[in-house]
Amino acid sequence: MPAHEPESERGVDEIPDLVHAARLGTQPQTARGQRTRAALITAARTVFERDGYVDSRLVDIAAEAKCSIGSFYTWFDSKDEVFAAVLHEAQSDMLHPGTGRIEATDDPVAIIAASNRAYFEAYRRNARLNLLLQQVAAVDPRFREMRRARSAAFVNRNARAISDLQQRGLADRGVDASMAAKALSGMVARLAHDVFAFEGGDHVDELVETATRLWTNALGLTTPELRVD
Repeated sequence: MPAHEPESERGVDEIPDLVHAARLGTQPQTARGQRTRAALITAARTVFERDGYVDSRLVDIAAEAKCSIGSFYTWFDSKDEVFAAVLHEAQSDMLHPGTGRIEATDDPVAIIAASNRAYFEAYRRNARLNLLLQQVAAVDPRFREMRRARSAAFVNRNARAISDLQQRGLADRGVDASMAAKALSGMVARLAHDVFAFEGGDHVDELVETATRLWTNALGLTTPELRVD
């Protein structure tokens, strides 16, 4: 879901990492070890995206990385540990930090559009990995709790941005900011999931325009350029 507040403004709603650092396996101390571990992480992402999390096998990851299964166990204890490493490598790209806080001199519609675009483009680049994360969360309570915490933090950030607009008289004050944030953030996330993960679509511009119209219409921010005739 889009976030309209920068990392420096996280405050009490700091966004948790995708995985805990303790779950990332053994860290190599040599350049050779770093290359081997990096190759295993790259191979694991390939195998996970190709075969799915449940059906992927460690021997296939090792083969894809062109190393032995013994080398795999030098750096990782299990499949969920190497999956955590894959997520850790990708998390900065999967979940963008937002496009800047809405200030009095900013155009809130432009900021919402830019934030939606950043989210859709990041999701498109990582569509298969996002789908895998949903699959793993369904069977692993630790990943499920992580997703719940991240979702709550992003919704809280969006709710604060909506409340800020309401206080400045730029958004409909009759809308509950928290419920609006949940509804609109969920809408964008579902659009990205359906189009990129299920349909294999590639039409970012159409998604950005549609999602931004719905965001701004719902909040009473509609501008002439976005108004439907």
